[in-house]
Parts: sequence; structure tokens; C-alpha cells
Amino acid sequence: MIQLATMQQEHAHDVLRIYGEGLQTGFSTFNTEVPTWEEWDRNHLPHTRIVAVENEEVLGWLALLPVSSRACYRGVAEFSIYIATRHRGRGIADRLMQAMIEESEANGIWTLQSSTFADNATSLRLQERHGFRQIGYRDRIAQLHGVWRNTILLERRSNLF
Repeated sequence: MIQLATMQQEHAHDVLRIYGEGLQTGFSTFNTEVPTWEEWDRNHLPHTRIVAVENEEVLGWLALLPVSSRACYRGVAEFSIYIATRHRGRGIADRLMQAMIEESEANGIWTLQSSTFADNATSLRLQERHGFRQIGYRDRIAQLHGVWRNTILLERRSNLF
């Protein structure tokens, strides 16, 4: 049975391993290297870090990154979600997204946003199912492995604020 839990230090190895699997797809990020846990931890907000676990195995995770250090943007966060390759298609991402919305709002987040590769149809559909809407398109914004990529900017505004 899949359970959602607050990400802990003990999950670090699995979180970074799953992130590395995402890097290999070429559909998740412009980053090309897996960070150290210290770098990862420093760059993500201390709240809304969620893992999906089954039989003590981390199947996927979700965490928030601040979009700015300016106080006026304290309620705006970008999310990252990664599912282990062999566990995709099991509805884990939908469960993590719902938990993210609830936990982020409880922590004062009024806007969730993402910059998603335009050809990542799976992620775009996932976000649409959870109330995200397209707010922009960035043509040839950056290169990944020497190839120009386009991104779609999406956001979800909370109804609580």
C-alpha cells in the first residue's frame, strides 16, 4: 500500500537516485547533474517535501523551491515532482500533487508554478488535472545537451488567499 510521508534525511539517497532517473529522460530539467543532498536541501523550502513510500521503498517525491528571496513572493513556489521509472503510471504523481496543494496552502503558499518542457505532455496533463493553467510560452529558452528547448509556464492560484 502506497503511503505519503514527510521527506526525511533518511530518504535522501532515494530522492537523489529518482532525480537522476528524471535527468536521464531529458524531459524533466535543464540540470544535467545530480546535486549533493546538502545542495538539494539548501535549494528547497523546508516544508512541503513529500515522499510516496511502499514497503519502505521511495517510489516518488515532490518538493517546493522558492521563486525569490524577496518577502513579497514568500507565497509563491515552484514545484518539482519525480517518480521512479519503474513506478510510473500508478497514480503516484496525482496523489503527490493533491498532497502538495493541501500542504503548500497550509504553509501560506498562494501560487504554485512550473516551467515545463513543451514536449512533456505527461507533466502538462498532470498539472492541468490539478488546476494549473498555462500563462506563458518560452521559445528556445535554453539548451539541453546542445538542443534548444521550449518551455511552458504554468501556475495554480489558491482559492484560500
